[in-house]
Amino acid sequence: MSIVSTTEPKSIIGSFTAEAFAQHLASLGALPAWWLDRKRAAYESFTALPLPKRTNETWRFSSLASLKLDGFTLPASRPSGSDHPALNLPRAAEFVFANNQLVSSKPIAADLQRRGVIVTTLAEAAVKHADLLKAHFMAQPQKLGSEKFAALHTAFVANGAFIHVPRGVELSEPIIVIHAVNGPDSAVFPHTLIIAEENAKVTVVDYFVSTDAGAHFACGANDLYAAHGAQLTYVAAQAWSRETLSFQFNSTVVRRDARVQSLNLHLGARQARHESLSQLQAPGGLSEMLALTVADGTQEFDQRTLQIHQAPNTKSDLLYKNALRDKTKTIFSGLIIVDPDAQKTDAYQSNRNLMLSDDAEANSLPGLEIQANDVRCTHGATSSRIDPEQEFYLQSRGIAKSAADELLTFGFFEEVLAKLESEPIRDALRTLIQTKFTQ
Repeated sequence: MSIVSTTEPKSIIGSFTAEAFAQHLASLGALPAWWLDRKRAAYESFTALPLPKRTNETWRFSSLASLKLDGFTLPASRPSGSDHPALNLPRAAEFVFANNQLVSSKPIAADLQRRGVIVTTLAEAAVKHADLLKAHFMAQPQKLGSEKFAALHTAFVANGAFIHVPRGVELSEPIIVIHAVNGPDSAVFPHTLIIAEENAKVTVVDYFVSTDAGAHFACGANDLYAAHGAQLTYVAAQAWSRETLSFQFNSTVVRRDARVQSLNLHLGARQARHESLSQLQAPGGLSEMLALTVADGTQEFDQRTLQIHQAPNTKSDLLYKNALRDKTKTIFSGLIIVDPDAQKTDAYQSNRNLMLSDDAEANSLPGLEIQANDVRCTHGATSSRIDPEQEFYLQSRGIAKSAADELLTFGFFEEVLAKLESEPIRDALRTLIQTKFTQ
């Protein structure tokens, strides 16, 4: 399969030209033909698909003029002279990726390796675990508007984390994956793929961070697969620089009696779009979708979700909370789809916005598409300001307004944090949130 030429203007392709793609492939070394073919096909899709337009419903309320891909480059080396931030958490294993390269790792324990647990890189999985990678890497088509950018991710992804937990194995400590970027106009494509087989249990924490204040482009994805009876917890904390343009795509597949809990914390970036697709494919499946956002300055956070119930007796529960300061903007657009055969579906969706400024803007578009007649589905959105009496009470006791707003925001977020089973992870997220208030 050859790389197609393109006549699209530079503003659409930006820095990711056919020449840049050819150089990217050349930098990867010897990789299986099927993996290279998949990347070439993705690049063809990227060049063929247009940028989003104002008339696209999936981009309603989004700022489109700032979606420019010019000037970004694939960094030639890992960051030099910069520390990789660490999370204060126990860990069963750890990967640190910087500028698309693996820079350090802590392997999984030998006894877990003997039981079949695989914690490795995408590059190694493409060679040693090709069947699993073929089956699960970006396997679910994008449906929420960013098909062009998802194709760009597949075309340019160089490495990432590959985690496979076999049947009946439970990990007591989380696996930590750090994705760092450094250098002006650097572009990174982080990826984490998690496969939890029947009755397996695993927790994975992704941490996305810039190690300088420069402008970056981050286009990441994660694939979550929970087989029958599996329990998979996924936590992602995004702390890119304030000049970063960020895209992140999540795909979750839940099988019979499996449970997937995902929580995304959004802190960094100039403009960040997060798309999350959850598919409940067998009876008894549960998907819990959680998110927290702290927005200040002129940041824009764009969240698009899709909960698809494809089998009877499934449950999904979505709770997204945003705290908006200064002149920030958030968009939440969520849809619950219940297929005709998905009787006894129990689906819930809630977006709540805490307005800490008169100049902030929160847009909420919850929706339902129900094709079954025996279901319980609810959705809603609220936007409210801090209770003046609560704020006055705190200030009357000598607490400054900024500190009072921080305390009330933590109280607003606690409902979401409390849903996590791990107290150390809750504490780590609280620490990250607090850094946003002290910047």
